Amino acid sequence: MWSRRSCRYRPDAIGLEELRARRREQESALRKARRQQQLVSKRLLREDSIVNGDGQAGVEIATDPLSEQEVLQLLRDVQRGTEERKKSLYRLRQGLQHKETQQRFVRLEGSMRILIGLFTSSLADVQMEAARCLHELSHSSDPAVSEACLPATSYLLTYLSGQSVELTELCLYTLGNLAVESNTVRKQLLPQGIIPALVSSIQSPHLAVLEGLGYVLSQLLQAKEAPTKIIPHVNNALLVSQGIVSTLVLLLLELASGMSKAATEGLELLICPVLRCLSNLLAEDETEGCKVQIQDERLLVALFLFMQHFLQQHPFLVQECLWLLNNLTADEPIFCSAVLTLGLLPALLQLLACSQMMTLLVLTVLCNIAEKGPAYCHQLHQQAVLPALLSILTLSDVQVIGQSLELLHLLFLHLPEAADDFVSQAGLQALEQHKDNPQLEERVRALKETSLQPAATSQIFPHTASAAVLPST
Repeated sequence: MWSRRSCRYRPDAIGLEELRARRREQESALRKARRQQQLVSKRLLREDSIVNGDGQAGVEIATDPLSEQEVLQLLRDVQRGTEERKKSLYRLRQGLQHKETQQRFVRLEGSMRILIGLFTSSLADVQMEAARCLHELSHSSDPAVSEACLPATSYLLTYLSGQSVELTELCLYTLGNLAVESNTVRKQLLPQGIIPALVSSIQSPHLAVLEGLGYVLSQLLQAKEAPTKIIPHVNNALLVSQGIVSTLVLLLLELASGMSKAATEGLELLICPVLRCLSNLLAEDETEGCKVQIQDERLLVALFLFMQHFLQQHPFLVQECLWLLNNLTADEPIFCSAVLTLGLLPALLQLLACSQMMTLLVLTVLCNIAEKGPAYCHQLHQQAVLPALLSILTLSDVQVIGQSLELLHLLFLHLPEAADDFVSQAGLQALEQHKDNPQLEERVRALKETSLQPAATSQIFPHTASAAVLPST
C-alpha cells in the first residue's frame, strides 16, 4: 500500500534527478562531439621502423625543433649531391614533426619551392622522402601551414595515378589532411580535378589505396560547404560507371573478413564513410546500375558482423549499417529473401530493444520485407516477429508505434492468420493504450477492424499481392 511519506513532494530528490538527467545529456553531447572530431581528425602515416641517416635500420625518434638557421642549412644541403640530400631530407622531416619548425619552414622564402622540386624528382627515394615532409606539414594544426602547401596540391593529385602504392597512399592522406584544415585548400582542389582523380583511384586493387580514398572522400563530404560546393561536383552516374559500387562492397567484405584476425580500434572511422557512400549511391534514383553491381549476399553478413561487433562501443555505426540495409531491401527481393534464409532475422529483432533510431530503422527494414508479399510475411510470422511487435506496443514513442502499426497492416494484408494470432495474443488490448492519441487513433481503429475482419483486408488496405515463393538466393 502506498504511504503518504512515499508520495510526499521531495524537492531535493527532484533536483537530484534533474542533475542526473542533465549530466546524461552532457555526456551524450560529449560523446557525439568526440565521435565527430574523430571522423574529421587528421591522419598521420609514420613508419615504425625506418632507415636512419647512417643507413642503419632503427626506430624513428623525433628530434628537438629546428632553429631558423638549421632549417636554412638543411635547405641548402638538400640541393647538393644525392647522399647529402637524402640525409638532410630525413633530418628535415624529423624536425617538421614540431609545430615551431613547421611555422619557421613555411615562413622562409623559397622553402616550399625547393621541397616541391624534390617531390617531383625522378629519384624515387628522394621523391618519397619529400612526400613524407609534405605529409608532416599537412598534419599541422596551423591553417597558415596548410595553405602554404597549396602549390603542392596539383602534384599530389598527379601522383595519385602513379605506380607506387606507398606514394599514392601518402598523397591521399596528405590531401585529406589539407582538405579538412582549410576552405581555401578545398576551393583549389575542386577546379584542379580532385573528384575525377579520386574516381580513377577507385580502380586500384590495393586496400591501402582504397582506405586512403575513403578518408579523403569523408573529409571532403564533412566540410560545411559540402552540400553546395562539393557534392554538385560528384557525378554519381560516373562513379557507378567506374565500378565504385563493386569496389566499396569488396572493401567492406575485406574489412569484415579481417576483423577476427586483427585489432579493430579505429576501424569504425574507415567503415563509416564507406557505408554512408554506398547508402547514398543506392538512394539515388538515377543510379540504377548501382543495384545491378550489388548482388553479393555476403554484404549482408558483413553488415551484421559490423553491427554485432560495434553495438556496445560505437552504436552510431550500427545505424549506418541499418540505413544501408534499409536501402538494400527497399526494392530488391533478393536481399529481403537473404535476410530470412540466411538466419539474420533473429539478430535484427534483437536491435528492437536498442535506441529509438535503431528501432525505427529495424521496423522500416521489416516493412520492406513484408511489402514483398505473402511468402515473406509467412517467414516473418514463423520467425516470431509478432511477439516482438506486441512488446513494442507497450512503448509510448509515437514514431515507433506508428511504424509498428504499418508493419502489422502489411502482415494482416498478406497473411490473414497473422491477424488471428494477433487477436489471440491480446493484441487488441495492446492497441487500446494508443486509441486516444491524435496521431495514431485512425491507424489503431483501422487495424482493429482489420484484425477482426481479416477477409475484408483487401478492401480496407488495397494492395497488390506479391509472389507466393521466395526468390532463390
